[in-house]
Amino acid sequence: MSQGQPRRPREDEAQPIKYGDVFSVSGQLADKPIAPQDANMMQTAETMIFGQTQKGGPAAVMQSAASRNEKAGLVRHDQATDVAGSEGVTVTETDVPGSRIITESVGGQVVGQHVQPTPVAQATAAGFMQQNSITIGEALEASAQTAGDRPIDQSDAAAIQAAEVRATGSNVISPGGLAAMAQSAAAYNAGTEREQDKIKLTDVLSGATAKLPADKAATRQDAEGVVSSELRNNQGMGTRPGGVAASVMAAARLNENINM
Repeated sequence: MSQGQPRRPREDEAQPIKYGDVFSVSGQLADKPIAPQDANMMQTAETMIFGQTQKGGPAAVMQSAASRNEKAGLVRHDQATDVAGSEGVTVTETDVPGSRIITESVGGQVVGQHVQPTPVAQATAAGFMQQNSITIGEALEASAQTAGDRPIDQSDAAAIQAAEVRATGSNVISPGGLAAMAQSAAAYNAGTEREQDKIKLTDVLSGATAKLPADKAATRQDAEGVVSSELRNNQGMGTRPGGVAASVMAAARLNENINM
């Protein structure tokens, strides 16, 4: 090898996982190693929109790649790429008729995109709700999908009761309604030892819209009431990702964006 000739890396030398290895990106970003702080920023951004990190989504991919890079000693735990640090990591929502488009980007380049259907106009006693508004009942059904395998406890029951009160406008708990079913399930679970024998959220909240005597579009005031009820009955003093309060809050936030 002549003096001054650049050294070629040996095949056995560890190489970092770069953005271009896992995402369809170009330019400087494609050659940047995925760093732990980049992954943390994307995880935070996803959680703000979805209520939790998406399985198999960009944040999960970035966390896995950054972890491998860190274990190999190729990046520091506190490291962020200059592109992500200067141009940002974002998750944005765009509402179009019948759909919600969620775009995830690093340094202005798209690394993931999801299209979610949104509800169409629904008839109510007062006429028609605004097209695409998400109702409290639909938010409860979403919770059944995101956290449905978790046994119902007293904090869930309290949140469901608050959601029913907000949806119906009545403080009277209907016999056989969602709130009554949730309270009975929480009491049953408290006296049941085996997890597999306990009543799950999905058992009560599946088809929640049809089980409510009335329903309405979720507002921030509704969400705050449900969050308060869940927190008062949760020893951990925090709402659960994908749970009842988180789902109603997410619905309220989306409705605010629709109505802007």
